Amino acid sequence: MIPSSTRKRQRVPHHHTSSTRLSSTAAVIESFSDTTISDSSQKLRRTSSSSTISSATAITPKTSASSFNDPSTADVVLRLFIEDSPFDSASSDSADRSDIQIYLHSHVINRSKYFAALLSDRWQREKTIGRNNNAAEDSGNDDHSKFLHLNLGVLDHPNSITVHLTVLQLLYTNDFATVINSASTALEILPVALELLFEECVKSCVKFLEAVPWSEEEEKRVLCLIPFLREEESKELLARVSPGKDDSCEEMLHGLILAAIHSHPNMAFVKAFVAKLLRDFSSRESARRVLERAFETSLKIVKESLEEYSSPDFRGDHNETEAIQRLNLHTAMTNGRHLLWLVERMIELRVADSAVKEWSEQAAFTADLQRAFRDDAWRNIVPGLPAVVLRCTCKLANAVAAGTILAARQVRMKLVKDWLPVLIVCKDNVSPMLPSHKTLYLELEETFLRIISTLPMSDAQSLLQQCLSFSTRNFEDCPHLVTAFNTWFRRATQPPQLENLD
Repeated sequence: MIPSSTRKRQRVPHHHTSSTRLSSTAAVIESFSDTTISDSSQKLRRTSSSSTISSATAITPKTSASSFNDPSTADVVLRLFIEDSPFDSASSDSADRSDIQIYLHSHVINRSKYFAALLSDRWQREKTIGRNNNAAEDSGNDDHSKFLHLNLGVLDHPNSITVHLTVLQLLYTNDFATVINSASTALEILPVALELLFEECVKSCVKFLEAVPWSEEEEKRVLCLIPFLREEESKELLARVSPGKDDSCEEMLHGLILAAIHSHPNMAFVKAFVAKLLRDFSSRESARRVLERAFETSLKIVKESLEEYSSPDFRGDHNETEAIQRLNLHTAMTNGRHLLWLVERMIELRVADSAVKEWSEQAAFTADLQRAFRDDAWRNIVPGLPAVVLRCTCKLANAVAAGTILAARQVRMKLVKDWLPVLIVCKDNVSPMLPSHKTLYLELEETFLRIISTLPMSDAQSLLQQCLSFSTRNFEDCPHLVTAFNTWFRRATQPPQLENLD
């Protein structure tokens, strides 16, 4: 038996995909004394141990005098056989085991460190050398006495013998690229190359795997082989499947969101794709953090733009000031659209709790909006700005009223208190009112009134008085307002409920 110290690598189990065929070994052996090759399966038939190989087709031999499986010039006979698994309950008789014999050249197979160890001076004292205590007997025949006999057992996997023959052939060539031409082929050859410590072949397989795409199944096989590679060999493979840092998924999602709302001209399709990625992402908390981060950024830009528009710093000529004001409005409008998309995603994923709380704490922002919408400058620049801002408010308020977001009482009250004046200003100053705007205003009115109905009587009283602008001359046009006041008065005229608790 060969001491383990002579092997620098561990033996790697051979993984096989039954559909894979190594075309380069299709015609390894032309004829046998007692066997034939199955052309349909392109696999060697295994023969009894007494059979020998008469000739072979070599892969670009190094020299004409040293051709693969050439008995006239070889000095080594290698017996390839299926090795019994230690987990098998019973072993078959050695006479019944299939094997093949191949003629090799010691100076060629020395490229494999495994064979180099077997052929070293330390081991050449014995005429017969076997692996795993398997020794081939010396035939005593003069013609055979010139050969060094080696045994190589292979695991009983489909195509195992064929793959081993391929690697043995590669010892006779430097043209690895001809054989290693697909990821599946490289994954067939690499375990055997590692087993035989054939470093050049290992390097070629790894180099090929680094450069080509993998299927999901091939990636699993690569991951199984990585532990058997040296650190410098596995570095590129690991980089391909290992995240650079713990929050790489969140950074990726955040980058996709920014690309969807900023960078692509075909924004609608890209937004739809990113929305699907967010829906399908496994970690809801990661999606929450990413969306909240983008929401806060966009909200900050909108707020700063409206603040600069509402309280401009007049330094410079009139044209310059007007250009800056136009830029502020366009910036607010663009990022307002981003905000609306983000709000929709957060509500869809039920992660809008923080957004509602943040939206309810915008007294300064809503004051700037009221100042902006009371003048006429914005109308010809960004006529859709009021609708965008109120749609964000309506989405969040609807989620609160429906119970999709369970907001605290203080949050519910401040949401109506701060944003109700913006709605009133928009109704009074945005004219002529588009049909879509009218529908939006009516929906937001109804939603605010529903939220008011969830507040204590004193808070509801104060807020309902501000809702009188919802009324029209015809009571039938504002049933939501009539219902809200009727509800409040009904509750106000009921006997105190505390007395009923005694």
